[in-house]
Amino acid sequence: MEINQITINHLTEPLGYDLDNHLRVDFNLTSSAAMQDTKKRVVVKADQEIYDSDWQDYKNNFFDFAINLQPRTRYELTVSVKNANDESSKNSFFETGKMAEPFTASWIGNSNKDLQNTLLAKHFALTKPVKSARLYMTGLGVYEAYLNKEKVGNEILAPGVTAYDQLVQVQTYDVTRLLQKSSDQELLISLGDGWYKGNFGFDGGQDNIYGDRQMAIAELHVQYDDNSTETILSDASWKTTSGKITKSAIYYGEDYDDTHVIADWEPVTVLDHSKEILHDRLSLPLKVNEYLPVKEIITTPAGETVLDFGQNHAGWPEFFNRENSGTTLKLQVGEILQNGNFYRDNLREARAAFHYTSNGEQKWVRPHFTYYGYRYVKVTGNTKPLTKEDFRSAVIYSDMKTTGAIKTDNAKVNRLLANVMWSQKSNFFDVPTDCPQRDERLGWSGDADIFSSTAVLNMDAYAFFKKYARDMQIEQNNHDGILTMYAPAMGNDSGGAAIWGDAATVIPWTVYEAYGDPAILRQNYSSMKAWVDWISQSTSTPNLWTGCFQFGDWLSLDGENAAMPTGKTDEDFIASVYYYYSSSIVSAAAKVLGHQEDAAKYAEQAKAIKQAIRAEYITNNGRLAIDTQTAYALALRFDLIPEEQKKRVVSDLVTRLGKDNNHLKTGFVGTPLICQVLSENGEHKLATQIFLNEDFPSWLYAVNLGATTIWERWNSVLPDGSMNPEGMNSLNHYSIGAIMQWVYHQVLGLHHQENGYQKVEFAPQFDYRLKHVQGHYESSYGDLQIEYQLEKDKKHTIEINLTIPFGQTVTVKLPRTNGQVQVNGVSESLPLTLTGGKYTISYQPVTSYIEYYNLAMPAKQIMADQELVEKLEPINDVFGFLKDPKNLETFGGSSLTEMNVMLPFINISDDDFAKIKEIMVQTPLASERKFLNERRTV
Repeated sequence: MEINQITINHLTEPLGYDLDNHLRVDFNLTSSAAMQDTKKRVVVKADQEIYDSDWQDYKNNFFDFAINLQPRTRYELTVSVKNANDESSKNSFFETGKMAEPFTASWIGNSNKDLQNTLLAKHFALTKPVKSARLYMTGLGVYEAYLNKEKVGNEILAPGVTAYDQLVQVQTYDVTRLLQKSSDQELLISLGDGWYKGNFGFDGGQDNIYGDRQMAIAELHVQYDDNSTETILSDASWKTTSGKITKSAIYYGEDYDDTHVIADWEPVTVLDHSKEILHDRLSLPLKVNEYLPVKEIITTPAGETVLDFGQNHAGWPEFFNRENSGTTLKLQVGEILQNGNFYRDNLREARAAFHYTSNGEQKWVRPHFTYYGYRYVKVTGNTKPLTKEDFRSAVIYSDMKTTGAIKTDNAKVNRLLANVMWSQKSNFFDVPTDCPQRDERLGWSGDADIFSSTAVLNMDAYAFFKKYARDMQIEQNNHDGILTMYAPAMGNDSGGAAIWGDAATVIPWTVYEAYGDPAILRQNYSSMKAWVDWISQSTSTPNLWTGCFQFGDWLSLDGENAAMPTGKTDEDFIASVYYYYSSSIVSAAAKVLGHQEDAAKYAEQAKAIKQAIRAEYITNNGRLAIDTQTAYALALRFDLIPEEQKKRVVSDLVTRLGKDNNHLKTGFVGTPLICQVLSENGEHKLATQIFLNEDFPSWLYAVNLGATTIWERWNSVLPDGSMNPEGMNSLNHYSIGAIMQWVYHQVLGLHHQENGYQKVEFAPQFDYRLKHVQGHYESSYGDLQIEYQLEKDKKHTIEINLTIPFGQTVTVKLPRTNGQVQVNGVSESLPLTLTGGKYTISYQPVTSYIEYYNLAMPAKQIMADQELVEKLEPINDVFGFLKDPKNLETFGGSSLTEMNVMLPFINISDDDFAKIKEIMVQTPLASERKFLNERRTV
């Protein structure tokens, strides 16, 4: 047996994080022993042992306990496991930050508030060998620290994004190595405006949202080999001047003059700024997590030189400087080319450029206090030819581990799923932003709400969302329970809308359900209640949510007024459904946390809201008063329909989709739900059809137009490749990428889980269009790997391979079986219950996954198969009629049956239909015939 990985509060060896005097220690284990024979133990030590769980039965893979921690202390942690024959241990550590210990250092800055790049420096000597050293510091707006000219840590844009008037995060750095070079030391802090002071926000933005002066505070704690200590503080003894960054801001970009001589040092100004807002870090660090090479250097029709990195992303371009002193290289960024030329108009007011004036030194150059969203970089000002090797793009996002991935036999689907991942990387930038490129990049709560269930599958996002939940809580505390439209609010007090505001409940609950750790509920429970209570106080109709501003089904396509992006679905219906959902969540969270009175209170409230919604919007016979895709999806997803009427509502949804040509009309609210409710209610085939549509509006429409990320609109780019003229048009917006949750759940088969994936229900829904699927999800237990192949041979065999980590139990449910399957060559009955190990499951389905033609198919699909048409054409002249391209374009979306009813000039007799049907049911689809031929060849 072997312990492979230990995390502490979902972090690996955390340094200086707010641990809230409560530890959640997760570990995964490789073992061939039975779970019931295994025991576990954790011991925590500082100078002495402070916690011992004692040996306990292995019922799960974590320890969860309160603990009294001390500031600035390193704790050693040992997890041990044993059974009758073996024992194994693994060590880890964590280290506290300042906690509640007051800073004795001072905030310091420059007397000139308008400096764009304040430098703060301290020279000092260390007279004895250093045993250990920690730097506890932060800066406003953003900072980088250097010890002896070497950057401290690998973090970008510290201290991250918060409501800086309420919370400023303190970073802890282990700088022991950096102090070993000599006795003479220099600690230098470089500051930029960032989100704190720089221009930020809509419509040209605001300056100085949280403050008007750059500043920093720092304590360097040194322990010598003889165990004596010394502390270097930021105070009046420091010096300050202006650095080489002549201007920077998040939207603006950065101008860097390397010819500027750093001189004119003067004493710092000691500032009377609050220390009460200082807090040990919550944020995962923003880091360069990978680099992209230049794919191509393009000379555009307009004569521009443009670098193509081949992938839209967030980060910054870096280059190796070869220019002579005084030459200014100018880089501009964009997401797409137009008519082959560089384009940046959709960035709106964001300048998004990097200007570098060379000092003649050959070296790698990068920005410092900004970031960009882009695929293309236009380069001007160079006097020497550009080479691919001299440029690279740093991909920057919060330091999260990728935990999930899916690959199919459909290359376009694979590109779509990759696009979802890239948009998550691009927008999980300390807060979940809407987009990384234009003059916005805000922590929009609605986008995060609808995408959170997908996000926690793609990446280990617990710590990320727990920090964002704290951002939301701060804004609610400042707004009487209302959640602002984005968090931090950046000076905008607007808020209180459904979905966007419901992030206050949905995100903590989603994260708790995914990881099984109630810490996020403990942190945010009061805020979750406050949000629901605010709705109850603000609505104009008891037990419904009416009379408030709403976004509706944002960016849906079914609105009666094209100028209104809120859609056709009744806004009060959407709001009331989420009022019900949030009330249900608060009740469930109260139950988890042991607040039984609250659990009962909010359960009764949810029940009353559900009854009111039914009375207002659903007839006694189950007819929904709102005939939109989103309305049906909401009613089914949130179980608003009595069981005996559900079949009728599913049928009405299918009918509605049929009227919409089986294409989506949904916006933010309905899009994540449609395929899910179809698959869960016996319509997986239709769900897959909608998912695989390639014309507008569809997910693959963007893929066909070359998208490498998810777009804000279904048609952000028009079919001719031109940008949609609407002003709000991002090409890197993860929201409608929420469909990937459906792929995980219904296609890959991760249908249901409990206790942070301790128990998993594997129940894939197969479809002939996706015959080979593989993927994985790595929980705290380890990596659950899944692969299946339909139609493996002439017997139509389905083969499934599962690799299950120790401690995880997987229940297997499979479609089209006779109840028996082969498991590693042995016949077993379904459902299966499997524990850690590798399994090959195979069976012959009672009906195959080869698809044949049928009369319900659109005529255009039939007419696309020339071999089939040759067989059908002699039966009826409708096929000759449809050979005319104009007729096919006009009527080809309807089935032959529908055409026969609707069009008086089409006459297909019952006998002709019988003959047509007989040929169809014996003819596999053209794509299926290709598959069968390839399988036969193999």
